[in-house]
Amino acid sequence: MKAQKGYAIASVGSVKGLPVRAYVKLVWAQIKRWNQLAKERHQLAALGDHALKDIGLSRADVMQEVERPFWDDPLKHRS
Repeated sequence: MKAQKGYAIASVGSVKGLPVRAYVKLVWAQIKRWNQLAKERHQLAALGDHALKDIGLSRADVMQEVERPFWDDPLKHRS
């Protein structure tokens, strides 16, 4: 019984082998990244056709990017 109780207490202090504090930092960093992606996509959608031409994008390219979900990060490696 003592071993089970000790295990339960030890598991509360970590998530998937990470300390809770480190896990919370990872989650917070991911939320900030999603917010950044949403903001950048909004700014891209607000650009005029002349500015898009300067950076080599069409309105269709922009619409394709803007319609992606906020969690779809182009910098993440796909498995």
